[in-house]
Amino acid sequence: MVRRALGALAVIILGLLMSPAAARADAPGRVALIGVPGLHWHDVDAAATPNLWRLAGQSAIGSLSVRTVGRTTCPYDGWLTVSAGVRSSVGSRCGPPPAVERQGAGAVVPGFDWLWTVRDATYAGTLGAAAHAAGQCTTAVGAGAALALADRAGRVDRYAASPGELADWSTCPVLAVDVDDLIHPYLDGELLSQAPDKLSPAQRRAALGVADAAVGAVLGHLPPDTQVMLAGLSDHGADPHLRVAMWRAPGAGGHFLGAASTHRDDMVILNDVTVTMLQAAGLPVAATVIGAPWSASRPTTLDEGVTALRHADIAGQTIRGVGGPFFIGLAVLQVLFYLIAYLLLRRRRALAGVRVAALGLASIPVSTYLVNLTPWDRAAVPGLALAAGVLVSAVALTALALAAPALWSRLRGRPTESGVLLPPSVIAGVTAAALVGDLLSGTPLQLNSLMGYTGVVGARYSGLGNIPFALLATAVLLLTAAAADELVRAGRRRVAVALVAGLGGFAMLLDGWPGVGSDFGGVIAFVPGIAVTALLVAGKRVSIVKLAAFCGAGGVLVMAIAYLDYLRPTASQSHLGRFVGQVVDGTFLPVILRKLTAMLSTLLSPTLMPIVVAAFAFLIFALFRPGAASAGVLPVAFERAPMLRAGLIGALVSGVVGMLVNDSGAAVLSMALALAVPLVLSAGIRALAPGSGASTEPAAVLSPLTT
Repeated sequence: MVRRALGALAVIILGLLMSPAAARADAPGRVALIGVPGLHWHDVDAAATPNLWRLAGQSAIGSLSVRTVGRTTCPYDGWLTVSAGVRSSVGSRCGPPPAVERQGAGAVVPGFDWLWTVRDATYAGTLGAAAHAAGQCTTAVGAGAALALADRAGRVDRYAASPGELADWSTCPVLAVDVDDLIHPYLDGELLSQAPDKLSPAQRRAALGVADAAVGAVLGHLPPDTQVMLAGLSDHGADPHLRVAMWRAPGAGGHFLGAASTHRDDMVILNDVTVTMLQAAGLPVAATVIGAPWSASRPTTLDEGVTALRHADIAGQTIRGVGGPFFIGLAVLQVLFYLIAYLLLRRRRALAGVRVAALGLASIPVSTYLVNLTPWDRAAVPGLALAAGVLVSAVALTALALAAPALWSRLRGRPTESGVLLPPSVIAGVTAAALVGDLLSGTPLQLNSLMGYTGVVGARYSGLGNIPFALLATAVLLLTAAAADELVRAGRRRVAVALVAGLGGFAMLLDGWPGVGSDFGGVIAFVPGIAVTALLVAGKRVSIVKLAAFCGAGGVLVMAIAYLDYLRPTASQSHLGRFVGQVVDGTFLPVILRKLTAMLSTLLSPTLMPIVVAAFAFLIFALFRPGAASAGVLPVAFERAPMLRAGLIGALVSGVVGMLVNDSGAAVLSMALALAVPLVLSAGIRALAPGSGASTEPAAVLSPLTT
C-alpha cells in the first residue's frame, strides 16, 4: 500500500511538472494503434493469447478506462473518442463503427460532418486533421481505424478492410488497426449487446484466439521502429470494465503504464490515446484535446503486473456492484437511528446505547477508506471481505473513541476535562487525517472505495471527490472547533480563531489545488464554512450579507487557483484550468447547465434525501423542543462546549453551499449531516452523564444557543 501511495505521489509530481514539450519524442516517429474493443486483462495469458502475452512482456502495461459519455462504451464511441481527443458519443446508435467507402488507395467515412452537426461530437476528426496539417499521411485497417484517423472531411489516405489486404505497412507514420474479432459476437445488429456477458466462456475463448492471431499478424507486418499502442477501446456488454492498455516503446517494457490525466501510475483514459499518438508521430497536440501522453511508471514483472491489473478491475467491479446497496443500507441505518434515538432520548432511556450507536454510525464513512489499507480485493469473495473490513474498522474506531478519555487521563496522570468532546474529536480527527493523508499520497484510499470513485465508472480518477469533500470539511471544522473550545476556555480566543482559519485553510487549499484535490466546488463551499466557524469562535455574529460575501470569496479564490492551472501547458491542466479555457472561449454554459441538471436530479434521490430529511428533522426537534424531543442533549452539549455550536454551523454551511455548487448535490449535504449530527449528539449525551457538571434542565441551557 505504501509503495502504491509513493508511486501515485510520483505521478502527481510528474503531472505537475511535465509539459508537452518534455513528453514529446525528439524527432517524428512511427506509431501504430491496435484497437481490440472488449479486451480486458482477465483475457490475457500465455496459453490462450500468446501474441498478446508476448507484446505485454515487451510493453508498459496499464488499465484503460474507456468511459466516454454513457454508462458503457460501444466500439463506435471508443474509436470516435480517439478521433476527437475528448469524450465523445454517437448517442443511441451505439454499436459498431460506421462503414466506409473506398476512394482510390484510401477511404472516406460518409457523412462525417453528421457527427458534429447532429450528434455534438464537435471535435471529431482532430487526430487525422493534425496529421494532414503536418503533411503526414494516415493508414487505417478496418472501419474503426478509419473513424479514428479520418480528418474533418472523413478521409484517410490508405485503407484496407483487413490486415491481409494491406501491402505496404511503412508508407504512413500514423497507422491504426481495428481488430474486431472479439467484439463482433457481442453486437446485436447495429447495437452493442445489453447483456452483461453475451458469450459463454468457451465462446469468448474462441473469439480471443482469433483476435490474438490477428494481433500477431499485425505485429509481424509493422516496421521495427514503430511504437505500438494496443488498447481495448470499448466495453463488451452492459457491465463496464477496465480494459487493456499496452505501449511498446523504447524503455517502456517492464513498467506500469500511467498518465498525468488520471494521476495514476497504472491507469490511462481513452483521450490519452490521441495525445500519445500525436506526440509519438511528432505532431502538435490541438488545444481542444483533453488528455496526457502515456508514460512508463514504476517497474513490474509481467506476472505481477497483470495480476495487479486484474485485481484493479475486480475492485472496481465490486465497488460498482455493492455501492448501491451500501448507500441504501446507510440511509436505512441513518433514518432508523434518528427514529430510535428520538424515542429513547425523550424518555431518557438507554442513553449510553444511543451514544455508542452515534459514534459507530459516524465511524462508517472513514472506515470505507481505511479498509483499502487491506488487500480485500484479493479475497475469495471480495464483496464479503470489503463489508467485513468496513465493519471491523468502524467497531475498532468506535472502541478507540469511547476509550479516549480514559487513555488521555492515564497519559496525563490526572482526570481529563475534555470527556465531552474527546470521543467525537477522535472520529473527526481520524476522518480528517485519513483524507488529508490520502490527498498527499495520490488518493489510494478514495480509489475503489464505497464513498470514493472507481476507474470502472470513470467519473473521477484522482483528487477529492464530492462525498470525501463533505466528510473532510465536516471533520476539519468539528475538530478545529473542539480544539478552539479548549483554547477559549484558557483565554486564548485569538489563537483559537487562528487555529480554525489556519487548519481549515490548509485543508481547503489541498482540496482545491490542481493535481492534489482538484475540487472546484469544494473551495466555494469550504471557504464560507471556515469563515463562519472562525467568526463564531471569535464571538461575532453572522449575517446573510457576510455569508454571501464569504461564498463570493470562495468563488474568487477557486477561479484564481483555476487561472493558475490554466497558465500551465494544456496536457498538464486539470479540469479547473480547462474550465477557465471554456470561460475564455465562451463554451462554459453547457458545463454549468449539465452540472446544475445533475445537482437537481439528486434532490429526488431515494438514498440521499432520507438522510437529509431525517437529520434536519432531528436537529430541529432537538434544538427547538429539547425537553420533549431529545432530553436537551444538544443544548447541553453547546453549554459544555460552546465552540461545538460554531463547528456544527460551519459544517452545515459548507454542506448546504456544497450541495448547491456540486453536481453531486444532495450527496454532499447528506454526508456532512451523516458525520456531524451523530458526533454532536454523542457529545450531548456524554454531557448529560452524572458528574459532567452540566445542567439537565432544557430551559437552563437554551440561552447559550440563542445568544
